[in-house]
Amino acid sequence: MIFRLRGLKKHLQLILFVVSVILPGTFGEVFAKTYQVYEKIEITLYAARSYDNPYKEVEVWVDLEGPLSVFRKRCYGFWDGGDIFRIRVMAPTSGKWEWRSGSNQPDSGLNGKKGSFTASPWSEAQKQENPCRRGMIKASANGHAFEYADGTPFFLLGDTWWSTATFRYRWYDDDKQRPIGPGAGFKDYVKFRRKQGFNCIAMIAAFPNWANDDKPATLKTADGTVLRSAWKQLGTNSAKNMTDEDGNRAFFFPGKVPGYENYFPDVDRINPKYFRNMDRKIDYLNSQGIVPFIEVSRRDIGQAWKKHYQWPQSYTRYIQYIWSRYQANICLFSPIHLDWTGATISADEWNQAANKVIEKYGPPPFGTPAGTNSNPSTLRNFGHVDKAKWLTFHQIGNKRTHDLYPYLTEIFNTSPPVPGINGEPYYAGMLGAPGGTETSELYCRSGMYGSVLSGGLGGHIYGAGGWDGGMWGGNVEDVADNHIWDVIKWQSADQMQHLRAFILSEGSRYQALVPSVNLLSPNRSGKANSCIGWAYCLQAREKDFFLLYFEKDCPVATLYGSRPNARYEARWFNPRTGEWLDREVLVADAEGKIALPNFPGDLTKSEVDWGLKLKSL
Repeated sequence: MIFRLRGLKKHLQLILFVVSVILPGTFGEVFAKTYQVYEKIEITLYAARSYDNPYKEVEVWVDLEGPLSVFRKRCYGFWDGGDIFRIRVMAPTSGKWEWRSGSNQPDSGLNGKKGSFTASPWSEAQKQENPCRRGMIKASANGHAFEYADGTPFFLLGDTWWSTATFRYRWYDDDKQRPIGPGAGFKDYVKFRRKQGFNCIAMIAAFPNWANDDKPATLKTADGTVLRSAWKQLGTNSAKNMTDEDGNRAFFFPGKVPGYENYFPDVDRINPKYFRNMDRKIDYLNSQGIVPFIEVSRRDIGQAWKKHYQWPQSYTRYIQYIWSRYQANICLFSPIHLDWTGATISADEWNQAANKVIEKYGPPPFGTPAGTNSNPSTLRNFGHVDKAKWLTFHQIGNKRTHDLYPYLTEIFNTSPPVPGINGEPYYAGMLGAPGGTETSELYCRSGMYGSVLSGGLGGHIYGAGGWDGGMWGGNVEDVADNHIWDVIKWQSADQMQHLRAFILSEGSRYQALVPSVNLLSPNRSGKANSCIGWAYCLQAREKDFFLLYFEKDCPVATLYGSRPNARYEARWFNPRTGEWLDREVLVADAEGKIALPNFPGDLTKSEVDWGLKLKSL
């Protein structure tokens, strides 16, 4: 919805009046329109004054109020080029909504405009068609998992398409279906993942300092300031090109770094054209029931940004620009992609900039959750919610073996509790296991099940491609291995849907389970820096429900902590196929100890990985 409210001269005011009569519903409160709850509504204002740099100089907002004043918040907008400013809102509840605009400038085109609209609920059938209609993602009642606004569990199953906004995930305006191959585009890849059960795509909004040029992938100034630290393309030493389909980058050039004006952008001058193209992809993801996890930037931009621009204010402004632009989409937010703490500024400095967003603008008005990719965990890098005021869920990542997963148990035990996920685990194709092989799939499953059963009840994000790209690098060059259209078909991704089937096999009960690996003995027979030989356990506090997972090479184990003398139904689960094997009954002894059965095939040592579910009878 666009309310066209422009400070016009008298000869244009007549045109506006005539058009508003002909097209009722277009120009504000008199002709209010009905929308659905959680549907993005766009209010467009036109500045009456000129500004040298609207991105830096102008803050615009609407004060939005819902029925019976159940919602009353200030919703900030953003500059979208020329004299255009937009504020994107939604209605979290049905009924009549009213808004009134304002800004930090004495501008008649931006201040004092008002309007209204009415929201009605989606039907259950419409929600089934597109789960994004269930509303914004939020924490479950106990804080450990995710759910939609209507209370339906949201178990995150994501993929890492960091370069989503670029030409590497090609946008076609038409809806023609193209086979997964060199001619495929963004929509084709989205539909492919949707059929596999994925409901989240993790992306980095912009890589404005990356380009194919005559400079190395890792580029520094004479004093050692990092301008970029990028993935290399196979066969060349230059960085990947990260423009959109029209050649736009997120900020304009030249920049302000002396001697490198054409290699590091002017981060005080944003390019709305880039983000208008990105809008299409974000909206399309939501239309397919998929939640984008939007990280605003990657850590290698930090040193030059801090040294040559006003810090933290300029980075705070950029975070707020992205967050306000997508606050009315069903999504997740992140202020920085901190996959490595080298070649960047400190986590404390990133945290300072992100905290100022909350201090100045408040939390995202419609409750968008915020976390971030981190190494080894957001808790270790940024602290808990008392120190990271912007953070509403935790994340681990970037260590590729199972010794990373205990960080999720540490997160699970924080107070107050927030959801946790593994956002960048083992990638298919790493650790000497070529992508598409059974070994690589085995390591991926270790990341999936080991992370969730260690306390990552929010869900899991998958990745594939190795160091030369794949899905996350967005490889489309002829010189590169692991093209998108090949990597997306690896079986390891298809097995993500079995993780959901295992965890949600008893509906939402998983949300109340507690990581309890010490109830299994033995539980760590393998090496720390590997993905084999460890076992995991989730337990219901009532001791009537257990989920267990055994990596390859685990010996038969004993389970402690069950109900004394209780009988349990036990079923093995095949994480490669999603198949449940025949039930058997196990009986605990007087101390609550259960001798678990041999692995399928009557093996005393697992030759492959297995899941196991126990329910009391």
